[in-house]
Amino acid sequence: MEIIDTYFSALTSYDGAGFSFERWKKYIDSALPGLFPILAADAKSVLLGGEFSPEDYLSVLNCAARCPERLEAAHASFLRVTKNLESVIYERFGKSLDAAVVFYLGLCNGAGWVTEYRGKTAILLGMEKISELNWCGVDDMNGLICHELGHVYQKQYGVLDRKFDSAEDSFLWQLFTEGAAMCFEQTVVGDAEYYHQDKNGWKAWCDTNFEKIRSDFAKDLKTMSFADQRYFGDWVSYNGRGDVGYYLGCRFVRYILADYGFDELICFDISKVKELFERFTA
Repeated sequence: MEIIDTYFSALTSYDGAGFSFERWKKYIDSALPGLFPILAADAKSVLLGGEFSPEDYLSVLNCAARCPERLEAAHASFLRVTKNLESVIYERFGKSLDAAVVFYLGLCNGAGWVTEYRGKTAILLGMEKISELNWCGVDDMNGLICHELGHVYQKQYGVLDRKFDSAEDSFLWQLFTEGAAMCFEQTVVGDAEYYHQDKNGWKAWCDTNFEKIRSDFAKDLKTMSFADQRYFGDWVSYNGRGDVGYYLGCRFVRYILADYGFDELICFDISKVKELFERFTA
């Protein structure tokens, strides 16, 4: 696994007038050769095929420069989370990951996103979006790095991506894979009760309402759609709380781990997941 920290060189993208696209391009081509076409293509896709223009992102990029304390905090969290990360993963799971974790200044592509870069899976952490969202703490960084590495682990040593004909199967698979990534994250952190989403009593509320969450998800699953699902994402609400599907998924995978090893369960197909979910909700 490769850890790539471009924090200090990224700051050369700014001059006295603020963000400079020419200076940024020089930085990105030097620090991360070959990444620019990936970033530009992603930016164009967000613009629905329109022409890419750095002016579209100047406000966020310049705001990041005006909040150096956020950038510094995010960088400190990045260093803390990635310190000895590869050896910790090997110690916990007995395997290494062929992945890169990159801390960089982007074009508002995302706080954390996964793509292929230089022949390997890369987790790209855009410091300008992390600053904008104020996801600068260690818990936020664990969510951006360790959780995504959980998906990388399932992709590398099991099966992560499957195609389904029904939304019901898709959402059950999402519950399962997000739960596996949460358990991976907990194992790396060293705390089976850890959730990076735990703010403002989130976990305590989920613990108290676990049985209702479980029964509601099973009931909703029959008619769930991407327009009305209320379990995955901090922008949706299940009785006033976001990200509840990550909690339920983790509880589901913990239930499975009572009888199966982690490396075994990440190879399950949807029929096995359905069978175990029926037991879990019985």
